[in-house]
Amino acid sequence: MSGLMELGFLGLFIASFLAATVVPFSSEVIFSAMVFGGLDAWTCVFVATAGNWLGGLTCYILGRMGKMEWIEKYFRIKKEKIEKFTDKIHKHGDWFAFFSFLPGVGDIIAVASGFFRCRWWIVAISMLAGKFLRYIVWMYFNGLFM
Repeated sequence: MSGLMELGFLGLFIASFLAATVVPFSSEVIFSAMVFGGLDAWTCVFVATAGNWLGGLTCYILGRMGKMEWIEKYFRIKKEKIEKFTDKIHKHGDWFAFFSFLPGVGDIIAVASGFFRCRWWIVAISMLAGKFLRYIVWMYFNGLFM
């Protein structure tokens, strides 16, 4: 972790990217350390948002590569049940990507958005908004704003 901090904004970008993928990692710790270390808080918000957003879109792309057969085989969920859920997700699922910033379920939301072929541009916009808001809230609640 100290290696990432030595990289400055690049380290924050990498940490934020990894935190948005299936790698269990917390970008908030690096974010806070960077701000307390003297880096500009708003620049940290933009860098962390960019990394986290691109990591989330990577999960979306991985989901797009998924196949129905894999879900049936590895998760033992019947195709009919998935197809029933697909109709529901296509109604509002694109915008649901906003919540991909949530710990624990965010990665699942991003992968599911890709798997269910949600419109990429709406997923990208809503995901960007959620991740940006995440770092602003983190910054203000932790007294990091300058």
